[in-house]
Amino acid sequence: MAKITKEEALRYHAEGKPGKIEVVPTKPYSTQMDLSLAYSPGVAEPCKAIKENKELSFEYTCRGNTVAIVSDGTRVLGLGDIGPEAAMPVMEGKAVLFKTFGDVDAIPICIDTKNPEEIIETVRRLQPTFAGINLEDFSSPKCYEIEDRLREICDIPVFHDDQHGTAIACLSAVMGALRYVKKDIKDVKVVVNGCGAAGSAIGRLFVSMGFPNVIMVERVGALYKGIDAKLDKIQRYLSEVTNPNMEKGTLAEVAKGADILVGVSGPNLFTKEIIAGMADKAIVFGLANPVPETSYEAAIAAGAAVAGTGRSDSPNQVNNVTVFPGVFRGAIDVRARAINEEMKVAAVYAIANLIDEKDLRADYVVPDAFDPRVAPAVAAAVAKAAMETGVARVKVDPEVVRANALKRIGR
Repeated sequence: MAKITKEEALRYHAEGKPGKIEVVPTKPYSTQMDLSLAYSPGVAEPCKAIKENKELSFEYTCRGNTVAIVSDGTRVLGLGDIGPEAAMPVMEGKAVLFKTFGDVDAIPICIDTKNPEEIIETVRRLQPTFAGINLEDFSSPKCYEIEDRLREICDIPVFHDDQHGTAIACLSAVMGALRYVKKDIKDVKVVVNGCGAAGSAIGRLFVSMGFPNVIMVERVGALYKGIDAKLDKIQRYLSEVTNPNMEKGTLAEVAKGADILVGVSGPNLFTKEIIAGMADKAIVFGLANPVPETSYEAAIAAGAAVAGTGRSDSPNQVNNVTVFPGVFRGAIDVRARAINEEMKVAAVYAIANLIDEKDLRADYVVPDAFDPRVAPAVAAAVAKAAMETGVARVKVDPEVVRANALKRIGR
């Protein structure tokens, strides 16, 4: 992939209409009758209907297909705390991905406050406009409080993609890799290096999916029950429910004999020696951005059977774009009130199982982001799980959800 220059990137965003998105009408506006239906007097009829039944706002307004992308700009890409204005290009880009891969309309909302209470209250008051809330680029650990509180008080799905999108994408790649190397989740040792927002979510999803031997590693070393260290509430929780053998030590020490090594930490931390010391048919995913813990080539050269990164120029890319468009497409189509753990697990298996057993290769254990089957499969699985767990407002055949998504996306 050719290197992009600063000038090219700035020109791309400035040429023509500023930015990357615009609002376009969904109904015809070419006659006086069209105008009368769209505005006065015709617009009064849906207003009166919605006043009697607020649920009709999903049917009669753009709310039924619109998600808010909310950020305070405190943890943007690898740029850190750059503020709400500077976060806008990323949120716009996210909106483009929502539309392209899921036909979900998404509106960037960059909030000029870092105060969790003010953020929570702002988002709560925005509920009547949206079918879902995608939280993006909030710093840790306040991202946990913001999401947890909003999930409690909101009647629409709230999803922090930096946590759960990354976790679903990672676990779908892991499941594909396990199928390729023919290992069972009950028999493998998993080490996750990095226990921030993304790493913690990955660890929790490993636990939810029934992996019995997961070890989380932070700067203090391996987490274990009763560890005497300053941890946030999610790290403390993970120290209680992971590492059943109470292994202690550094990454290099606890990674010995591991079957799966996942990094959400920093560049080049997975050395040749660490990977070589893992179990036979080892699986390695380095997800640090933009420079991973190991390159694909280095991991394979060190003895890994399967490797992947978050980079688009290497095989087995772990990419959130395989996740959030389909997750919200499915949630919106059944008007889900939440995105729960069962829906996340369903998304994992929907992505992982798209590759037939006969097509699995060391360099192809997870579908490409541009695979047109991905978002429809995720949408169908998520919708099904939402209905089965009682968070869906309406019932829709999952295969209808799949077919409609494929038609809407048109790729």
